[in-house]
Amino acid sequence: MRRRGITVLLGAVITALLSIGVLAAPIPYVVLGPGPTVDTLGEHDGKEVIRISGEESSTSTGQLRLTTVGVQPEVKLLAALVGWFSDNEAVVPYEFIYPPGQTEQQVEERNAEDFAASQTSAETAALRKLGYPVQVVVKAVTPGAPADGVLQVGDIITSVDGQPVPTAIRLTELIKERPAGSRLTVGYTRDGTPGTATITSQSTDNGPPRIGVQIEQQQPHPFDLTIDLDNIGGPSAGLMFALGIIDKLDPEDLTGGRIIAGTGTIDDEGRVGPIGGIPQKLIGAKRAKATHFLVPADNCAEALRNAQPGLTMARVSNLDEALDALEAIRNGRTPTPC
Repeated sequence: MRRRGITVLLGAVITALLSIGVLAAPIPYVVLGPGPTVDTLGEHDGKEVIRISGEESSTSTGQLRLTTVGVQPEVKLLAALVGWFSDNEAVVPYEFIYPPGQTEQQVEERNAEDFAASQTSAETAALRKLGYPVQVVVKAVTPGAPADGVLQVGDIITSVDGQPVPTAIRLTELIKERPAGSRLTVGYTRDGTPGTATITSQSTDNGPPRIGVQIEQQQPHPFDLTIDLDNIGGPSAGLMFALGIIDKLDPEDLTGGRIIAGTGTIDDEGRVGPIGGIPQKLIGAKRAKATHFLVPADNCAEALRNAQPGLTMARVSNLDEALDALEAIRNGRTPTPC
């Protein structure tokens, strides 16, 4: 059938469906589209996104833009049809965004919590890179536990079996690497004096091995750092926040005057994790006139399938690789591709 005939037929079908109200009926799908992008080095809604107090911060000539996905939760058939035929949008089942048993409000609350956690991890990873180490401090010792009488409140745990403890999560990992009942050599600092202790781990109710301490992370630094950004959820802005913090505190302009966008979760140790909505985020970055996009390594295959003309993609799996990519970009080299 000729193109004109198909168009006439499709128009007739749509007209018929409209006449009986089918296209206005809600369906169990959501439409995903490019969301706003935000320069972590600039302002948003009249407020500085990353604010440093008590330390001089640098000014960049370029931008480091986090990217987002817009979600249209209440979809009618007509909007879904438009989305299905759109190059910029995706139509996915409602449960893909709002799992069964969870209300939209509960999902939004969880996304807000993930967003706040991403800011905390971004700060931790960035400040570690800038030379402000994390201290894993004993907050409490469980009476009768293996560490009781060995470690004290205020001790800074520095190693387990010779392996350094740069973050709280690493301490947990090192203890879990050996079965319950293992004798662990724990390094610590107490009142400025280093020491070691042998602690035998134990398991309660077939749970993971433990030594019986509550810990907290401290990261002393001589300035106040605040991230001020509302109405964005999820953990995917972590990488761009970390880079923004480093750029603000490092005298060197990391952007080289370019507009660089990206996405990716980040943990306290600077590892970058995958996210959703890559196709829409690439489109959002292109609309923001970005020339380069930092892609989590595990998202590279999807990103390549949805590449945008003129937007160079760089593969990153951790904060160091992201900084290497920025160095390559500002020096006119091609960063590690997806």
